[in-house]
Amino acid sequence: MELAGKLLIAMPGMGDPRFEHSVIFLCAHSEDGAMGLIVNKPVDDLQFGQLLRQLGIEPGPEARDIRIHIGGPVENGRGFVLHTADYGTKGSTLKVDARFGMTATLEVLQALADGGGPERSFLALGYAGWGPGQLEREILANGWLTCEASEDLVFSAANPRKWQEALRSLGVDPLSLSAAAGRA
Repeated sequence: MELAGKLLIAMPGMGDPRFEHSVIFLCAHSEDGAMGLIVNKPVDDLQFGQLLRQLGIEPGPEARDIRIHIGGPVENGRGFVLHTADYGTKGSTLKVDARFGMTATLEVLQALADGGGPERSFLALGYAGWGPGQLEREILANGWLTCEASEDLVFSAANPRKWQEALRSLGVDPLSLSAAAGRA
């Protein structure tokens, strides 16, 4: 099961309130574990320009204003820029697939502050992580659904609707989901 570049959709009743109604883009997945970024939980009280200044980067006149999200509960003081594949730096960018990349250096923030950088992106503070086999067990226990990731869904500013839209991409009506699992 290869899940890098896919979306995880939290199921109702999964048991972890940190992920309630979350949609997570999986940046990496292997036998060693998985790493992803929540794409639908924005940080409401921090603007990108403020964050740049805190890091000692002065936004230029052409600075891009990207959204900041809660990426997950692990290392929430660390930033990760999820972006389109049109941007990358050798040795610093994780190429997830032909459409997405992830960079966690000041270089990408400086590029955005100067008006450059990737065409589409957002900054995630922290990440979601799973140990070897953990994510697979959670999927089998009905904690997550998986679906294809589209740039429009991942980078859309319509964060409150992303969970429903991800479910609808699978043909699932969010109102039909139950928090209880069963066996036939």
